[in-house]
Amino acid sequence: MESPFRTRIKICCISSLDEARLAVRLGADALGLVGRMPSGPGVVADTLAAQIVQATPPPVATFMLTSETNTADVIAHQQRVGANTIQLVDAIPPETYAQLRATLPAIKLVQVIHVIDEKNIDEALLAVQHGADALLLDSGNPNLAVKELGGTGRVHNWAVSRRIVEQSPVPVFLAGGLSIDNVRKAVETVQPFGLDICSGVRTNGQLDAYKLEAFVRLLIG
Repeated sequence: MESPFRTRIKICCISSLDEARLAVRLGADALGLVGRMPSGPGVVADTLAAQIVQATPPPVATFMLTSETNTADVIAHQQRVGANTIQLVDAIPPETYAQLRATLPAIKLVQVIHVIDEKNIDEALLAVQHGADALLLDSGNPNLAVKELGGTGRVHNWAVSRRIVEQSPVPVFLAGGLSIDNVRKAVETVQPFGLDICSGVRTNGQLDAYKLEAFVRLLIG
């Protein structure tokens, strides 16, 4: 029987049906499909994202990354794509969680926290209080003129991330600059529920079977 304590694996920036199949075959627990963003890699059209969602077998989860912050726009995005999880990459008004829950009761809500300093600990816990089902700690910077909302390839302050994990009552994913070189240290240092990786398992922008297999092997043995 699979251990409930195994670190979960989310492969983000899935760009084709072939990449989705490869990720699933090599052990991904979740796939990340990037919607329209102000910056960063991996954006796919909603029509392609919907095809990938339809082709993804259970129990693999499909995460739709959305930069929308208006309730109606987030709902419309989800309905176009059909993913079973919404990854909110930007901050949203507190009341939006309940509004999304009322319209999409079966859809999980994952709030991204871009870890810059210790202020993000309170931000993370407030997101949970308002209704986030899980958190994902990334290395963007939403304070820039052109927001960075993920896909930076940078490692952030894992000491802050560890404190969020320790205090969070919901699962926490760790993202940002992960690779086969630091995956074990990431798990030991932060002890997240899951790891989210994009560029660290790619070569020239394409999902690399060798790198992904090595990453999974390091993570689950």
